[in-house]
Amino acid sequence: MQTELPLGSIITMKVLRKIDTGYVLTAFGEEALLHNKETEEQLEIDQEVDVFLYTDKQGKVIASARLPFITVGIYDWAEVVGVIPRLGVFVSIGIVKDILVSKDDLPLYRETWPKSGDRLFITLKVDKKGRLLAVPATEDIIANEVFAAPEHIMHDQVRGTVYHTEKEGAALLTTEGYRGFIHYTERKEEPRVGQIVEGRVIAVKEDGSINISLRPLKQDSLDEDANLILQHLKDNHGSIPFHDKSDPEEIRATFQISKAAFKRALGRLLKQRKVKQENGQTTLLD
Repeated sequence: MQTELPLGSIITMKVLRKIDTGYVLTAFGEEALLHNKETEEQLEIDQEVDVFLYTDKQGKVIASARLPFITVGIYDWAEVVGVIPRLGVFVSIGIVKDILVSKDDLPLYRETWPKSGDRLFITLKVDKKGRLLAVPATEDIIANEVFAAPEHIMHDQVRGTVYHTEKEGAALLTTEGYRGFIHYTERKEEPRVGQIVEGRVIAVKEDGSINISLRPLKQDSLDEDANLILQHLKDNHGSIPFHDKSDPEEIRATFQISKAAFKRALGRLLKQRKVKQENGQTTLLD
C-alpha cells in the first residue's frame, strides 16, 4: 500500500476516531491505526499525539506512541532478537514490531552473522517496495562517530562491538568510541558481526584508530598452544606432519596460531621430552 506518510519517522497526528482495537489517526489527509498495545494513555478525539510510523504485514500504516530510539537517518545500537536464515536478522528498536536487517546487508558467511543478544549499529530506511528495514552503518557513518585514541592506551585492555568483518580481519567500536581493527592473525576464531569482544591494544595509529589483539600475551599463551598441539597429536594417533619448518599457512589453518607461536610451543614440548621430531613428523612420546 503506497503512502505519503513518512514511514520510519516520528510525526504529530490527530485522533480522528476511536475503534475497539485502538484509535484511527490522521495527518496530511491520510490515516494510520494506533493499536491499544502501542499507547499507554487514553486519547480523546482531535487530540494531537506524537507517533512513530511503520507498516504491518498487510502493508497498512501503523502508528506507535512508544517512540523508538532509532528512526530514518538516526543511528544507534539495537539488540538482535531473532535470526531467520532466508531473510536475515531482526532487531528491537523499542516498539512492538521487530525490524528486519536484510541478509543482503549481512556478511556472506552465516558463521559471522550476529546471534540473538548481539547488537548492531543501525538506522532505518524504506526500500523500493515500501518496506521499513534496518540498515547497518557504513564506514563513512562510523567515521563520524569515533574519537581519536590517545597514545597512552597502548597495551590497555579494551572492550568493543564488532560492526564489520572481512578476509583481513574485523572492525569494531570500543566502549570509549575508538575504531579498532583485529587482524586475522590476532585472533583464534573470527568474531561475529554484533559480537562484544575484549582485547589488548597493540598499536595506536596516526589516524587515531587502534589495532587490537584477542590473543593472550606470549607468556600466557605458551601453555595453551602447547596443549593444543598435544591434543592434536592425541587425536591423530600420536603423530602429525608438522615440524619447526612447516608452512606458516598450514600451521595457521590447522592450529589457528602463527608459526612463531607454534615453534615456541613445540620447543617447550621438545624440552619437556613430551614429543620428538624426525622425518618431517612430530611424534608423541609415552
